[in-house]
Amino acid sequence: MTTVVVVKKGDQIAIAADSQSTFGDTRLGAGDDACWNKIFAAHDGYFSIAGSAAHDLVLQAALKKVKNLDFSDRPAIFESFRKLHPKLKDDFFLKVDEEEDDPYESSQMTVLMANPYGIFAVYSLREVYEYQRFWGIGSGRDYAIGAMNAVYDNPDFSAADIARIGIEAGCAFDVSSSMPMTSYTLEKNK
Repeated sequence: MTTVVVVKKGDQIAIAADSQSTFGDTRLGAGDDACWNKIFAAHDGYFSIAGSAAHDLVLQAALKKVKNLDFSDRPAIFESFRKLHPKLKDDFFLKVDEEEDDPYESSQMTVLMANPYGIFAVYSLREVYEYQRFWGIGSGRDYAIGAMNAVYDNPDFSAADIARIGIEAGCAFDVSSSMPMTSYTLEKNK
């Protein structure tokens, strides 16, 4: 339950996230949460997760434990998450069951990342997508994607501006997302 977005425009890449955590019918806003930033830096980029709040600390710890991880393109990201999966199971006790007919074990998380190589998402079966313009994850993603699509081609808006607009839309319409937001911007490799 969140809204997280990534945007690539020109040489700029931005990632942004709302600050609300939701536990069933209970919401925990930034005013009460001492650690409300949903984005963390690792491997020369930024990561954010939709799903269980436990994934945040687990993924941060796993990224530090596994050596030789590469997040430079789709095949490298896939291989890195393939290396992470056994660690998630063995060291962090990940429950891998989702649907009985799933073709692979699930990592149970959706990860959005921004790094100098681009904007990417990794889904629960380790599907890796690279996006050309923008994308969003979490319960507010549809609102965010719609808002970002409406303004993306406006030359007055930077990647950071578009990401902000996406988060604001997610927070305006999704009951599981709220302001304030966190945003980071970096330069794309040329």
